[in-house]
Formats: sequence, C-alpha cells, structure tokens
Amino acid sequence: MNASTLPVSPSPAFGLERNPHGRLVATLPDGTVHEGVTPVRAFPIAAPADGLSLVGSDGHELLWIPRLDQITGPVRQLIEEELDVREFVPTIQKIVAVSSFSTPSTWEVETDRGPARLVLKAEEDIRRLGGRTHLLIAGGDGVQFRVRDTTALDRHSRRLLERFL
Repeated sequence: MNASTLPVSPSPAFGLERNPHGRLVATLPDGTVHEGVTPVRAFPIAAPADGLSLVGSDGHELLWIPRLDQITGPVRQLIEEELDVREFVPTIQKIVAVSSFSTPSTWEVETDRGPARLVLKAEEDIRRLGGRTHLLIAGGDGVQFRVRDTTALDRHSRRLLERFL
C-alpha cells in the first residue's frame, strides 16, 4: 500500500479493542483484522493531536487518522492509553539540585511521575520547543523530560535552569 492508497478514517469506520493478552486489535473498514497494532503520532511534541498512524505488527501503516479528535469513545480511550505508555515523557515540575553548572551534570528533579535523576551530558541536550518557555531535555539514559513552561517553575528551579540556557 502506498501513501496515496492508505485508508483515511475521520469516523469510527474501524474498530479497536484489546485481546486477552493486552495487545490492540484493529478491524479496518475493509473488514481485515490486525493484531498487535501500535498507534504512532506523526508529530508527538509539536502537534500531538495532528496525524496519527495505526501501524501493524509488521511495521507498515494500516490506517491514517488526520486528527485525534476525529475519534471518540472507547476507541479513542484505547489509543490514548497506548500512546501514554509509548510516549513516556515525564514533565519536570521542580529542579531540586544540580551536581555542577558544567556538563556532564546530574540533576535531581521532581516530575509529574515522581522524583527522578537525569544526567545532562551537554547543554545541547536542552532544546526549546514552540517558543521560549517550552523545553525538552534529553537525559543521558535516553529518557526525554519536558518543561511545559519555564515561567511556571519556582524561583530556585528557574535559577538553576538559567545557568544551562
């Protein structure tokens, strides 16, 4: 199937459910059933609600969904549950301490998922997204951390962060 022949579904013309093993099973508009389906966002950070692909276990796209808000009910809930697991990006709410103001530096942070420690290998591991206050920080172990709004951080956290920006 090439990109021009991929089915587009702005309505619930497809089905999605979990099998007894917890894997997603999609029933496409043509009636074919695919087990082990994975939802994948086209732009998970810049435009998380725009462009979602249901990918089969073989890695090929089965269905393109232009906007997530076109899907409602239990199907949307299953997609969002799967995306939450796949896109583990904790949000930093507070920077407790940093080991050094030069890199590499170990950071102790509070996130929406609890306390965490990350190693900032280089200042380039901090990227600005969609404006000056939204950041994505790559930890040394590959986990991405998000700062939704630097101005919403407490004063101590902002001061620590400013030393690296």
